[in-house]
Amino acid sequence: MSPLDFDTLEAQRRQHPAWRLLASDSVALVASFLHRSFVVPNRRVIPQADLAEALEDQLYALREQRAANPYPKPAVEYLNDWAANDKAWLRKFYPPGSDEPHFDLTPATERALAWLDSLGERSFVGTESRLLTLFGLLRQIHEGSETDPAARLAELQRKRDEIDAEIERVRAGDLPLLGDTAIKERFAQFTTLARELLADFREVEHNFRGLDRRVRERIALWDGSKGDLLQDILGERDLIADSDQGRSFRAFWDFLMSRARQDELTMLLDGVLQLAPVAELAPDPRLRRVHYDWLEAGEQTQRTVALLSQQLRRFLDDQAYLENRRIMDILRGIEAGALAVRSQQPAGAFMHIAETAPAIELPMERPLHTPPLKLALSSAAIAAGDEDLDADALYAQFVVDKAALAGHVRHSLQQRSQVTLAELVRTRPLQQGLAELVAYLSLAAEPGRALIDDSVEERVDWLSRSGQHKTATLPRVIFSR
Repeated sequence: MSPLDFDTLEAQRRQHPAWRLLASDSVALVASFLHRSFVVPNRRVIPQADLAEALEDQLYALREQRAANPYPKPAVEYLNDWAANDKAWLRKFYPPGSDEPHFDLTPATERALAWLDSLGERSFVGTESRLLTLFGLLRQIHEGSETDPAARLAELQRKRDEIDAEIERVRAGDLPLLGDTAIKERFAQFTTLARELLADFREVEHNFRGLDRRVRERIALWDGSKGDLLQDILGERDLIADSDQGRSFRAFWDFLMSRARQDELTMLLDGVLQLAPVAELAPDPRLRRVHYDWLEAGEQTQRTVALLSQQLRRFLDDQAYLENRRIMDILRGIEAGALAVRSQQPAGAFMHIAETAPAIELPMERPLHTPPLKLALSSAAIAAGDEDLDADALYAQFVVDKAALAGHVRHSLQQRSQVTLAELVRTRPLQQGLAELVAYLSLAAEPGRALIDDSVEERVDWLSRSGQHKTATLPRVIFSR
C-alpha cells in the first residue's frame, strides 16, 4: 500500500499527532513556544515549573498585544492539555528520584516543527556539496561491497596515486582552496545534518521507550513461567538492538565516545567557525559544542535502555518476589486495571484509595466557646464641620502594579542573561515616577532577584505628571536569570 494513498492519509489526519498539531487553531502558539524552548537550545527534558513559567511569560505578552484574550487558561493547564493522549505533542513523565513532572518533545512534534521550519525562504541553497555527498555515498557503497581483491587493490592504488600527486602539488606551492561559495554551501549542509541528527535521537529513544512500556505490560499480565517471559523479552530486545537502527546507533555511539574523535571535532569546529565566509552566515553559537549535544542526547537514550534492564533485574529478584507476593498481586491487579482503561478512560472518579494514616482529634484540643463581645454604640448626632478642605487629595492616590514590573523584568531576561535597572527604565519609561522606581528597588531587594553594585552609580530619568524632568542617582542594580 502506498504511504500517500487515500485511506492512509485519512487515518493519519485523524490519529497522527503531527497532523493534529498542524491543523490546530493554536498551532502558532504551540509551535513557536516548543521550538524556542526545546529545539533552539537543544533541551531534552524541562521541569514543569520552568516550562510553565516560560509559557506564562509568552501568554502575558500575547495578552498585552491583543485586545481580546485568546488564551485565558493558566500555563500549566495548556501544558497538560498538550501532553494528553488526544494531542500527544509533549511527553509528561516523572524522572527517577523526582516528584516533579517533566516534559519532553515527542518525535511527531519535532517532525512537525522541522517541516514548519523548512517552509521559510532560504537565503542560500547549495547543490554542489549535496552532489558530492551523493557521489561519496555511492562510492562508499560500491567499495564496501566489492568482493574482488584485485579490484579493491586497484582502487586503493588509485587513491594513493591521487594523494601522492596532491602532495607534489602542495610541495610545489600549488594550494587548491575552496571558494567562499563552496565553504558556505558545505557549512549550510553541515548545519542541516547536525540538526537532523539531534532530531533522530528522540525517535530512537521513543522506540526504546516503547519496548520498555511493552515489557512492563507483559510483566504485569504474565501468568506463566519466568523463563518463557525472559526468553520472549530478551528476544525482542536483541531484535531491536540487532536491527539496522540499533546497529547504526551503536556504531555512532562507539564513534563519538572516542576521546580522540571529540578532540578532533572540537578542533575542526573551532577552525571552521573562524573562517570569514562562515562568519558572514552568522551561525548559531551552539554549533561550537554540537558534538556535546549529541553526547547528551545519546546518554538520554542510553538511560532509557537502562530502565529496561532495571525492570528485568526486579523481575528476577526471587527473594523480593516471595516476600512481597501479596503486595505484588495487588499492584499487578492495579496495573492490569489501569491498562484495561488506558484506551477508554472513564469519566469522573472510578477508584477510591483509603487514607494512609488515621485522623485523630482529641476532645481537649477543641477550643472552648467564647461568647462574642457586645459593642456599645453611641447614638450621638454627628455635627458637620465648617472647615473648607480640598478633597482632591483623596482621589489622587494610585497603586504601583509590581506584578507588571516583574513581568517586564522576566520578558527582558528572555533574550539576555542580565539587565540593569537603567536599561529597564529606558525600554519602558516610568509612568508613576518615584513610586514606580521604589517598586523596582523593592523587587531587586528580594533574595536571588538582583545584584546591587555600590561601586558604580547610574542615572535614572523620567518625566513627572506635570511634565518636569526628574533624575535620580543610585547604585547600579543588575537583574539576572
